[in-house]
Order: sequence, then C-alpha cells, then structure tokens
Amino acid sequence: MQISSTTGSVLAICKKAEPGIPKLQVDAIHLLENFGVEGDYHAGEFVRHRYLAKKDPTRPNIRQVLIIDTTILSYLTSQGMHLQPGWMGENIILEGISVMTLTLGTQLEIGEAKVEISEVRNPCYQLDEMYPGVLEAVKTSGPGPDQRNAGMMARILRGGWVRSGDPVLTLLP
Repeated sequence: MQISSTTGSVLAICKKAEPGIPKLQVDAIHLLENFGVEGDYHAGEFVRHRYLAKKDPTRPNIRQVLIIDTTILSYLTSQGMHLQPGWMGENIILEGISVMTLTLGTQLEIGEAKVEISEVRNPCYQLDEMYPGVLEAVKTSGPGPDQRNAGMMARILRGGWVRSGDPVLTLLP
C-alpha cells in the first residue's frame, strides 16, 4: 500500500441494533476486526443484509461498514433533499474524501481502525421510505452499467474506536 495525499476527517458516525433506517448518530463506534460495528445490525461473521442473507446465509460478511461522504449529501441537498446523518443507513460520514472515487481494495485508516473498500453500495427502496426520491437520485442510468452514488461498503482490517473529528488517511492499493 502507498499513502495517498488524500486526507480527511470523520464528520459523523451512526449505528442501529435493529434492521432499517435511519441509523442513529452516536458519539463513538467500536469497529471489530472482520466483524463490523459493535452493536450494529449489520455486524457479524456472515452477511447480514436481509436480501443477500436470504439468498446465501453462509456468505462471508464483507459489508461490515457503510461509508459515505459530504459530497453525496451536498448533491442530494442540491436536488432539494436535506438528509440528516444516518438517513442513508451509513455508519461513517467522511469530509474531505470522495468515497465514490476510491477503487476496490483501497484502505482507509479511520481513527484507531483500518478498513478496506470491498464493494460499491447498491441502494435499495428503504432510502425512499426515509426520504422520497433519494433512491432515484443516487442511481444514474445511461449507456453501460448503472452508476451508484450511495456510498461504499468496507470490511474491517484492524479494529478500534472511531469518533467524530477523527482523521482519515487513504492508502492506495
């Protein structure tokens, strides 16, 4: 891994023990290596996403943390949608790093923890239940495959505490 000049910080953090959104904004979250956010519904050895777990409950959980950034929220605000932290189901909101430009395998040191970007988040209908129109706003259709602007999923390589204001360092593959 090489260190990038891209640095940022944590704007807000969220978790929720039950499925569904919104997640609740909290002061700190504890990331558990190869498991997820302590006390969050999506933490576990095997995938916890309800649709994916129904298809294959033994699939390893590489969707342990959902990370979005302020550019996603700014875009939605420009579309007239004013979302609060947790309304997209995210665990971590970053400032100063555009997560949608990160390649799979990119690692982020966030507070005491280190995570690896594992997949682009595929948004679902629950976003519209929280705020009508968000699902369509974060999907871009056109020639070629649909593009997503709803955050990135990550797996936890090194556990630790993450708090609002913590620094974030990007490590490129």
